[in-house]
Amino acid sequence: MQQSLSNRVLIKLQEWVPARLIGRLIYKLTRIEIVWFKNGFTRVFCWLYSVNVAEAERPVPGGYRNFNEFFTRQLKAGARPIDNTANGFVCPADGTLAQFGIAAGNQLLQAKGVSYELDALLGDSDYASALSGSAFATVYLAPYNYHRLHMPISGELVASQFIPGLLYSVNARTTASVPGLYALNERHVCHFRTEYGPLALVLVGAMNVASISTAWGGELFPPSDGQPVAATHSGIQLDRGAYMGHFNMGSTIVCVGPSAALRWLEQLQPGNTVRMGQLLGTMEQ
Repeated sequence: MQQSLSNRVLIKLQEWVPARLIGRLIYKLTRIEIVWFKNGFTRVFCWLYSVNVAEAERPVPGGYRNFNEFFTRQLKAGARPIDNTANGFVCPADGTLAQFGIAAGNQLLQAKGVSYELDALLGDSDYASALSGSAFATVYLAPYNYHRLHMPISGELVASQFIPGLLYSVNARTTASVPGLYALNERHVCHFRTEYGPLALVLVGAMNVASISTAWGGELFPPSDGQPVAATHSGIQLDRGAYMGHFNMGSTIVCVGPSAALRWLEQLQPGNTVRMGQLLGTMEQ
């Protein structure tokens, strides 16, 4: 894969940067509750990224104890209506639709001309076999986006696995330059059972992501021994549009499944700006 000099330099810089140390510093900074600091931090961030604070559930910045509480904010009721199309598959997050389509067996498209392996992403070859040839969609969340993640269809959580890894940036330049990036980065893989078949929601960590949180497990951190941590679950049923997790700073969510029966809307294109709850496709029995 041919890369420009600037892209090669960008990747090398990310490999040299002490990402874990930076993540720990960001974690501490974004949880400072000193009023003048957290208010100033929040105001500057909103100005730099043109954040729509009118959508926030609470007043900005005074309604939040620290910057991270603002960053992972809930929105006002009705700010993100959930499309009610029968058998609809809705967008799980605000962001950019980086890629979508149907997997070529075990291969998913990461960027134009760059693919990666489903079994490497999921860390489970049996689960990957069950999802081989499934529909997939990747949504990138920029710093200014709403950072809560929601269910694209109704499902029951049956298993999850936190997989330690690297912390490359997940912006467009990096994903176009690092083959298999989503399968290299730290990630939390959530396995759901749905009426249409298995569904995987993969929360991909990245540079500056201090931690990942889920609705059922709270805040998650990399295991100290660097080994994957798997869990089974029962009794956790989440409806379409329900909150399922969030990033403490921005990243990417990859949806795989529930099967090739998902039909994407014809007007969708990679690079589209998307909002949580909007219709992306429909399930065909």
